[in-house]
Amino acid sequence: MAVKESYAGKINRKLTKKLRVIAVAAGHEKADLVLKNATYVNVFSNELCHGDIAVAEGLIVGMGEYSGNTEVDMGGKIVLPGFVDAHIHLESSLVSPTEFAKAVLPHGTTTVITDPHEIANVMGTDGIEYMLQATEDLPVDVRFMLPSCVPATPLDESGANLDYRAIDSFYDYPRVQGLAEMMNFVGTINGDPQVVEKIVASQAHHKKIDGHAPDLVGNDLNAYIAAGVYSDHECSTVEDARSRMEARGFTCKVVGSGGTVTDQTPAGGAVIPGKATIILYAGAEKPNTMYTVPQLVGKTAAEANVSATNAGLLVRFSGATQTTSGNIRVLSQSLEAGQQVPAGTVITVQLGDTNMTD
Repeated sequence: MAVKESYAGKINRKLTKKLRVIAVAAGHEKADLVLKNATYVNVFSNELCHGDIAVAEGLIVGMGEYSGNTEVDMGGKIVLPGFVDAHIHLESSLVSPTEFAKAVLPHGTTTVITDPHEIANVMGTDGIEYMLQATEDLPVDVRFMLPSCVPATPLDESGANLDYRAIDSFYDYPRVQGLAEMMNFVGTINGDPQVVEKIVASQAHHKKIDGHAPDLVGNDLNAYIAAGVYSDHECSTVEDARSRMEARGFTCKVVGSGGTVTDQTPAGGAVIPGKATIILYAGAEKPNTMYTVPQLVGKTAAEANVSATNAGLLVRFSGATQTTSGNIRVLSQSLEAGQQVPAGTVITVQLGDTNMTD
């Protein structure tokens, strides 16, 4: 019988790993693996950068100049993150997980987030258990969101009726990320206890809740978000996207005249300050619109970030990031204020302590 790891033992194990990661990142120890002479895609600054990529304890710990126990010369080949498919029903591909991995991996997809909703509607929790077992040790990282609506509607005849108790134990699986698309938005916004308790249970496990709420607006949308839903993949029009962004506290600026969002700035996943502006491009293709570079010199990092984002541009910081005097400001910027540049252009700014400059 396996002995449960103590809390102190868990902390010591994680501490050992963390100290190893820090030492390698600092260049004090050799990395487990180094990809030498790589050209890598910086998804935060939209640049192609050059250098070594150091890996330790299964993590990328740094880019720069590193040595490793194993070194692979990339010869300038491009290294970039794999694609993450944020919402699929793997069983709907009508092939086994092994065959699915063979099909998507050559096209760059390295991670999928699957909702085993379809197989659970046929086999109940046995179907979820099968999918978890069948996706172990695949070259594609398969993560799970637990099905929230089995059956899909009260009118459906399915192979199971899963309440929160039926799926609760699955939250202990490391690859389970949360509760899948809450399709029963009617039950959610009307406070149906059997629906909302699934959301509460997911939150109790510190997990996320995905949404599925086409055409939900106004107070109904507010109620859906207040229930604890984090996302919605059902936005099909500009107004859908705008209403969901604004309900989250962001300002939206629409460029173009189409009814469908085709692009956005900043890109999805970018970390931006509260009340920042998100530009939604509407039309057949991203408009070739030029934007004016704002004056960033003299601003704080937060102020510069807001100004650049509101102008439809991105900012990359270099230089000092903390000081005891609290006088860090932008000392210089790579693009002159007033210059016209395409949307999404990166402005590199130099930060420094104004008390330490002439």
